[in-house]
Amino acid sequence: MRKEKVYGYARVSTQIQREDRQMTALREFGVATTLIYVEKQSGKNFNRPIYLQPMKKLKKSDTLVVTSIDRLGRNYNEIIEQWRIISKVIGAHIVVLDMPLLDTRKKEVDLTGTFIADLVLQVLSYVAQIERMSLIARQAEGIAAAKEKGIRFGRPPKTKPCQFSEYAEKYRENEISATKAAKILQIPRSTFLSWI
Repeated sequence: MRKEKVYGYARVSTQIQREDRQMTALREFGVATTLIYVEKQSGKNFNRPIYLQPMKKLKKSDTLVVTSIDRLGRNYNEIIEQWRIISKVIGAHIVVLDMPLLDTRKKEVDLTGTFIADLVLQVLSYVAQIERMSLIARQAEGIAAAKEKGIRFGRPPKTKPCQFSEYAEKYRENEISATKAAKILQIPRSTFLSWI
């Protein structure tokens, strides 16, 4: 008979964020380190390569553990749908460590308990998506404010080689091709043409 497995899923949104606290909480819960999947990617949808790994392995009566609902995802409709797939379609359990009501291993026999758990899931999923939308809005506002102050983003612009004017003039007079001028100036042809 197959032994039920307990998988852990930890997610951070960026490469510089750390997942240490999530890993500690998952191990303390009893998830084997080899069964913890860590992803550094946005939670805007569930098309995440690392998340899909335990989903392919998850069987009836297995358990998927996350530290909080926003670690699972940040899209309201998709969180609700994933919850349905895991708990109803696959028949596996979900445990959200920071919200004991969201533990499908507990068999609620009364309708009120099930209703409250479903309501909490809906509220937390909604909050996760609202937080994501607020973050995106704040980020856009910050970028706009920085641009107003003259702060530039991305790589600094290339400086034109001192001989650029000479070769630009030769190009305009059809004395040299853009390719040849760019090669002499040691810049990409597209850069030469954009400067022209």
